[in-house]
Amino acid sequence: MLSYRHAFHAGNHADVLKHWLLVELADYLNQKDKPYWYIDTHAGAGYYALDSEYAQKNAEFDTGVGRLWQRADAPATLARYLEIVRSANPDGALRHYPGSPGFAREVLRPDDRLRLFELHPSDHVHLSDNFRNEKRARIEKADGFALLKSLLPPAPRRALTLIDPPYEDKKDYRRVVETLEEALRRFPSGVYAVWYPLLQRPEVKELRKALARLPAKGWLDVSLTVRTPSRDGFGMHGSGMFVLNPPWTLPGRVEATLPYLVKALGEDKGAAFTLEQRIA
Repeated sequence: MLSYRHAFHAGNHADVLKHWLLVELADYLNQKDKPYWYIDTHAGAGYYALDSEYAQKNAEFDTGVGRLWQRADAPATLARYLEIVRSANPDGALRHYPGSPGFAREVLRPDDRLRLFELHPSDHVHLSDNFRNEKRARIEKADGFALLKSLLPPAPRRALTLIDPPYEDKKDYRRVVETLEEALRRFPSGVYAVWYPLLQRPEVKELRKALARLPAKGWLDVSLTVRTPSRDGFGMHGSGMFVLNPPWTLPGRVEATLPYLVKALGEDKGAAFTLEQRIA
């Protein structure tokens, strides 16, 4: 579907979880000298103006990154994520927020590469403009689900792939699993991170179960709930990241950070986190 615009949600609690973990994964891969690729199947615009009409409509960033970016008590595990946010807002006013490609761009090294897919016409234009001088990046106006397999295995035999669809179309849940089944056949050692919304619908539970059954060496499932689910069943009350082939150091760093995020981003007594894993 082409109606989804992430600009409405930029910098919200789900972005905090997703982008903090993305930075964690990239920093781990940076520990080895050998280059790698960052692949984003649903890249969005790359950067977002928080003073735009889209972002201001619901001002979701106020209860997300807005609660964190200038706090002095954040744990060390959040330092790199917050540093990137602050560098995007050097005048001390929160006006800009990087999307996933923006965070990856800051963390990747000179020999690493970005491979970005975005199908939405407007977002593709913005993404291309935001990365027009980035020689490390290749951008395609295409369905990332369909074309991920064309990049695997990557030339350096190392890659971090983020799969972050809008899930407005219920078929996205099935396509995530099918795409990863093919990806793991082609490139079983890759690191794959899947973002998902916490909604009161069966597709979310089935997605997590299906991801746990995939033939990866290990997995980590992290979720952050910020509010009690609504009685009418509508709305997103949190989000999660499911990581296939995660670094062995990730569970400890996640477990040390999530209580802080629950306290900082929680909106009522329903705020909580979950952490499940099978690390090889």
